[in-house]
Amino acid sequence: MLIKKSNKNKSLFQRFISKLIRYAFIFLILSVILILPLRWMHPPASAFMLRYRLNTWYHEVKGATFQYEWVKWDQISPNASLAVLAAEDQKFLDHNGFDYEAINEAWQKNQHSKKVRGASTISQQVAKNLYLWPGKSFFRKGLEAYFTLLIEILWPKQRIMEVYLNIAEFGNGIYGVEAASKKFFGHSAKKLTKYECALLGAVLPSPTRLHVDRPSYYVLKRQTWILREMYQLSGLEQDPSLKNK
Repeated sequence: MLIKKSNKNKSLFQRFISKLIRYAFIFLILSVILILPLRWMHPPASAFMLRYRLNTWYHEVKGATFQYEWVKWDQISPNASLAVLAAEDQKFLDHNGFDYEAINEAWQKNQHSKKVRGASTISQQVAKNLYLWPGKSFFRKGLEAYFTLLIEILWPKQRIMEVYLNIAEFGNGIYGVEAASKKFFGHSAKKLTKYECALLGAVLPSPTRLHVDRPSYYVLKRQTWILREMYQLSGLEQDPSLKNK
């Protein structure tokens, strides 16, 4: 009897593991189907854009605007990618989607601070903005890590940056560098100057609280810091006008 019961339990466990593997494989295939085509196709929207549209519709927000316009890589000023690298993820070209040093620093500081500090890379932000929702639960962060890993495997770095620049929020309801450039500067993203790009990069941590068209002292100070970092990243000599700022 004991042997039969043991065999029965073993059989149930084996079936459970078999189903688990099957479901994991199906989830992997579905994830690849969601991610791989966007290596070549541009997304019509992101999860964050859909969330914004639903929220403004459901709450009947008056005056709510939505602007999103996709542009190809060669239609975006090189200053834009340099600015977001400087502002958000200076190790982007070298890491595999995760900046472990920044994660460790953020973890250490968050243990002794009420203000939570993030350490998301550009790849992680693409995964979150494109497929997920805001939040800090372990489940959501786990999905973010999973999608980040797949994006890093399936897309080249240039594509990740291209998607990021096109779906990042630069103001309330303003998504992508083209829409932001036209809204705030009156021209296309291809004509963005390094100063304009640094200003756009300065609001990325909180684009609904920080404003490109009404920059606070904090935003202007951050713009100056980003400009300094841009010169260092590009290997160019620092602009003399920044030395005393």
